[in-house]
Amino acid sequence: MNENPTNPLLCDPETGMCEMPVSGKASETVSIKAENKPVKIIYYTDPICSSCWGIEPQLRKLKLEYGDYFEIDYRMGGLLPDWSYNSGGISKPSDVAHHWDEASLYYEMPIDGDVWLEDPLDSSYPSCIAMKAAQIQSKEKAVYFMRILREKLYLDKKNIAKWENIAEAAKTAGLDVEKLKTDYEIDGVKLFRNDLNMAKNLGVRGFPTLFFSDGNSNQLTVYGSKSYVNYENALLALYPDAKKKNIAKENPLSLFEIFPTLAPKEYAVILDKSVSDAKIILEKLYQMGELDKKTIKNGSLYSKK
Repeated sequence: MNENPTNPLLCDPETGMCEMPVSGKASETVSIKAENKPVKIIYYTDPICSSCWGIEPQLRKLKLEYGDYFEIDYRMGGLLPDWSYNSGGISKPSDVAHHWDEASLYYEMPIDGDVWLEDPLDSSYPSCIAMKAAQIQSKEKAVYFMRILREKLYLDKKNIAKWENIAEAAKTAGLDVEKLKTDYEIDGVKLFRNDLNMAKNLGVRGFPTLFFSDGNSNQLTVYGSKSYVNYENALLALYPDAKKKNIAKENPLSLFEIFPTLAPKEYAVILDKSVSDAKIILEKLYQMGELDKKTIKNGSLYSKK
């Protein structure tokens, strides 16, 4: 057998997936059932997964248009256990920098790969465990927390394996930082291990992976970063009665009441506009003083003042 060339940090734009080395097939069927809504989505991700950052526009749109019909169970994949990987042309952190810059251009989402040159992460496990600890407090705040972690990593070039950066993100997300630290030490680790075991049972081979289920043994899987229609079709195949909610397009600022920050690609996908048109609209709002803007070498992120 040849050594598997797969490297989890070498995300393939063609498949839209950050793929892990193959560790065997699924060993059992895992029951997936929604608690309060017709469809449940188990979403395997990782805070440092660039392809997962690439599907933020699609997921945000899906939540706005069909959020009444599904719930998402965020599971952490542990993309980078450590630097024992040596394959796919990546053997050290600095090898990732150029790849992330390319991913940023491909997904049209702001990413500065220089974090791997300036303050590289030694593992994604700390941020995964922190995410599980955050879920103990609040599933909603945990989603916001992961968004903040990603913005710190991709735009601010902050090493989110370091506790001070995790704590700062937790505070911004409105989490109890002391409780997070306590849960991080014990219960967060246990929950993360559960996620890793479940990933093996489900046969997860990379991120993002989304399992759609209607609770009646009907299941569809969407692997990798795909266009919006792929996620919409998976939902509708399992729950054809789902009615699309119209997104208000009259007020160009209305999306910022829902999402504190938006990249032009997110604004474009959600409102069915071209990215170039979205940039024009957002830049105009920024010039008018309605929005703040954070600009890096590979794009911008806008937020309401």
